[in-house]
Amino acid sequence: MSDNSPLIDDLVATCRAALPQIDALYAAARDGVRAVLVADGKISPALLEQNQFSAHGFGWLATYVECLRQMVEWADRLSDEGRLGEFEMLILQAGFGEYLAQMAGGIPMSQGEVLRPADMGISAEAVQAFQAGPVARLIAGGNTAPVRQRIADLIGENPGAITQGDTGLDETHAMIREQFHRFAEEQVAPYAHEWHLKDELIPIEVITQMGELGVFGLTIPEQLGGLGMGKMAMCVVSEELSRGYIGVGSLGTRSEIAAELIMGGGTDAQKEHYLPKIASAEILPTAVFTEPNTGSDLASLRTRAIRDGDVYKVTGNKTWI
Repeated sequence: MSDNSPLIDDLVATCRAALPQIDALYAAARDGVRAVLVADGKISPALLEQNQFSAHGFGWLATYVECLRQMVEWADRLSDEGRLGEFEMLILQAGFGEYLAQMAGGIPMSQGEVLRPADMGISAEAVQAFQAGPVARLIAGGNTAPVRQRIADLIGENPGAITQGDTGLDETHAMIREQFHRFAEEQVAPYAHEWHLKDELIPIEVITQMGELGVFGLTIPEQLGGLGMGKMAMCVVSEELSRGYIGVGSLGTRSEIAAELIMGGGTDAQKEHYLPKIASAEILPTAVFTEPNTGSDLASLRTRAIRDGDVYKVTGNKTWI
């Protein structure tokens, strides 16, 4: 480890010690949001409509909390395997420092939407308790300019690397990443800008190759035509395809969403009919939400499909498919 490294002493232990404080802030937010959303023991659609910002923000906070928890577990796994080095600890430190600071002061959900603790009903006393001990130490010394500079220096030492730092992937998932990185570099990235400029569809030849590689059936059970792998494989493949062109990466996630809905709520007949065809790319699921006047606000969609005999008659407009 470099003598110039700006790492906090006992970093992993400090991050782990911050988790109870993080959980306490999350619990305060959960109670605060519940107070404005629940009526007669259940979530009220009308109250949810009135308090969209708080509810949306709580989703962001919950994501931050889980990200931090998973980062500690990632660091623990690497440490147990002797793979936790300076670069990985800098990533852990910067991530904790930045996310904790945002949780205390404001999470930027968009350029015009900054979520403050009070927006979720968190009291000033709860925020003050959060900004103490390990959390205070990580906010003060976590995502500092020297930390960011050292991360940039280490990235500069490995400019051609697929990823920076140890991802913690096992050998199988690392091989999957390399395979799809190579595919994206050779079959997607050189052509994606031209597809965009010409407003062209992704060529069917590319989609066929993706189907042959198993992109559309990663998490579908083997007995139904898929590869029977987990969410980690799906995330790795989506990242690498999106690195080449996010439109290509999105194709796989659409199939993943459709397959999960069918596996979770479909009949046996529906599973046997649709899942093998999704896995082979014979069927390409799409997300058809956005409309000209309502965006993707699902509660306000106007397009309707009405059954007429053996067909559905669709009326309305969609911005894209």
